Amino acid sequence: MLLPLTPTRVVPFVSALASHGERPALVTDDGVVAYAVLAEQVAAFAQRLGQARRLVLIEGGNDPAALVSYLGALAAGCPVLLVPPGERAGAWIEGYDPDVVVTAGELVERRALSAHDLHPDLALLLTTSGSTGSAKLVRLSHDNLQANAEAVADAVGVRPDDRALTTLPLHYSYGLSVVHSHLLRGAALVLTGLSVVDLCFWELAATAGATSFAGVPYTFDLLDRVGFSERDLPSLRYVSCAGGRLAPDRVRHWAQVGRRRGWDLVVMYGQTEATARIAVLPAALALEHPDAVGRPVPGTAVRVEEGEVVVTGPGVMLGYAEDPADLALGRTVETLHTGDLGTIGPDGLLRLTGRRRRIAKVLGLRVDLAHVEAVLGREGTVACCAELDGALLVAADGNGDDRELGRRAAQVAGLPARAVRAAHLGELPRLASGKPDAGRAIALVPAVRPTALTGDLLVLYADVLDRDDLTDADSFVSAGGDSLSYVELSLRLEDVLGQLPPGWHLTSIGDLRPAVWRRRPRLETSVALRAVAIVLVVAFHSNALSIVGGAHLLIGVAGFNLARFGLSLPSRAERLRHLRASAARIAVPTVLWAGAVAVVTGSYGLTTVLQANSVLGPRAWGPAWQLWFVEALLQLLILVALLVAVPALDRAERRRPFGAAAVLVAAGLLLRDVPGVGGPDGIHTSAAVLWLFALGWAAARSTDRWRRLLVSAALLAGLPGFFDDAQRATVVAAGLLALVWLPALRCPTMLRRLAGVLASSSLWIYLTQWQVYPRFEDDRPWLGVLASLVVGIAACRLVQVVGSWVRRYSPARTEDASTHRR
Repeated sequence: MLLPLTPTRVVPFVSALASHGERPALVTDDGVVAYAVLAEQVAAFAQRLGQARRLVLIEGGNDPAALVSYLGALAAGCPVLLVPPGERAGAWIEGYDPDVVVTAGELVERRALSAHDLHPDLALLLTTSGSTGSAKLVRLSHDNLQANAEAVADAVGVRPDDRALTTLPLHYSYGLSVVHSHLLRGAALVLTGLSVVDLCFWELAATAGATSFAGVPYTFDLLDRVGFSERDLPSLRYVSCAGGRLAPDRVRHWAQVGRRRGWDLVVMYGQTEATARIAVLPAALALEHPDAVGRPVPGTAVRVEEGEVVVTGPGVMLGYAEDPADLALGRTVETLHTGDLGTIGPDGLLRLTGRRRRIAKVLGLRVDLAHVEAVLGREGTVACCAELDGALLVAADGNGDDRELGRRAAQVAGLPARAVRAAHLGELPRLASGKPDAGRAIALVPAVRPTALTGDLLVLYADVLDRDDLTDADSFVSAGGDSLSYVELSLRLEDVLGQLPPGWHLTSIGDLRPAVWRRRPRLETSVALRAVAIVLVVAFHSNALSIVGGAHLLIGVAGFNLARFGLSLPSRAERLRHLRASAARIAVPTVLWAGAVAVVTGSYGLTTVLQANSVLGPRAWGPAWQLWFVEALLQLLILVALLVAVPALDRAERRRPFGAAAVLVAAGLLLRDVPGVGGPDGIHTSAAVLWLFALGWAAARSTDRWRRLLVSAALLAGLPGFFDDAQRATVVAAGLLALVWLPALRCPTMLRRLAGVLASSSLWIYLTQWQVYPRFEDDRPWLGVLASLVVGIAACRLVQVVGSWVRRYSPARTEDASTHRR
């Protein structure tokens, strides 16, 4: 029976889109869409739906077509069933029989009038944790959407000039709340389905001037992997986290990173049943209260009853829908019992302590473990479920197809199959009571799904995308991959391919497969340059080659590594400890070796031993200047430590890391031209090479193309007039430009290992060469090179062995061990 037309209501912020005029609304690959244009597109879609109020199913992808369809349906007053893109939409169509279906922007009208009795307040139906096509949906009203959008915008402080990256799916309540709160304020959305592990994502963030993005705990694990803490995004204001518990130490870590980089970490707590956001932790409190999830958003009240977090307010859902008949219901829920256990302190901050029921978070979704076990049990499979490392683990009685078990468990839990690890154990371990021993059973589930251990790309793709019909002609995109599967597959492909080639997601599996066999290990450019430079230094001194510039190149590499490692630490105290340790690792062996040489041969004086030759030593070139490179490096480390020791300067470097390096480059360029500061020929003191050291520092801080171009331009502009010969300038320019533009190089495994040995031994090679190569430089210079390298490597290894022995058998270590045994 087709029901007659029903008077419609519209969500206010959707009706108000046109009021924002020419402000940017969407930033896409095709350009910027103004609010006025977006409003026209939304109105046009609403007009296509007509006057009949119907149930509209929309696949919620992060693309303009899906967003316009969603807003257009709301503008037409039609309730929207927003589901994930992909084959699972068929289950929702079968379960809820929508009147209109929108997939990939294509509208299919299944009937002219609705087959359902749709309550006037019903605006949106969202899937909730554990949902499948036959499971319950969350019913949200127009007032829910408007009120929560206002509450989130107020709590976070969304501004009209903000630009939010859509890092989370549109069909996920957390991702949708970002969309709603920004459209409410007339801010822009940077629409993308890219993952944070994709380089293009960060290029988009920089070029679009992104001010925020949202993540779940898993997102922050990926941010660690891609080195986000060292990425410079001047426009970024804040990063939010919800969708699961981010451990307090991780909250503290990322809050410190944000403080150093100039953005805030905003921790949130919410549920789909509360229209996404319930509480927000002010960014200023993240370091002091990393265990809290915040205070209630405006208009929402939170209390704790018998340990359970209970929520009231305009964001609380109308209720659940378990079948199409429930779409006629009005409000059936006034108070939301979240199932989360928590406390509210005197400071008003909510802290979560656990779950009343066995609920796990997988990929940011809540999974009712007892429900999964019950469904499998009704189907004849006795199973135990748990969550570990972001995956759902299933251990089952009997023997059977583990892959099929994983698929069924994923189906029940509403998860992609790649998020489930399942195993038949033959017989589940039991407790004395006869009940399954869940702890022991889960421990027997393999840590990695068996298919992940194979190097066959077709099996890998099939496993991640849950497809059995793939061929070599398929690519990730053509096989229907989404943003979440992109993350999963990219990480697992890296284990096989070493590094993903550009555009891998568009490349056929067949074309990728040969890369497995052509694969070569990659060597970091900084390591390669250290190895090459030290060989060039020794070869020049031994008269084997006439190529100079290796030592100055090493100065630039040292600045690069200092910025990447020593200055990436979260606190000033940790930075200072690192700098002191680095200086000691250079100063102690240098003073000891130079002192021994001074006693045995007399070729070094006290100023050389004490690394003060550039200040107190002779003005003419001679043996006293042989260790100039080590002395300059040591003095530069001390200079940086002095700068970091000043709190105001340390804060300034954290806020503007590239700018701080650029200031030091400018200072170095001015200082090198001061008469007398560069030693006998003007290029062999710390003052003279400060600008090269700072350029390496700036190269490490160059997280986008324009900064890399600035560093390259400064290098090429600074070299003329500094070196007397073009050949030395060419070596330094080539090396540092490679450092700026090439993060890694492909090379055979043996060459990679050799480069690693040379790079790690470069200090000892430099120190000892002066006592080795002179015996060979006249007749057999290359033998002198080889001997110098071998002696330096041997000295380095000897020091490492002795140091390890001293640490192992030192009195303090022995006392600690004996105390532990007692």
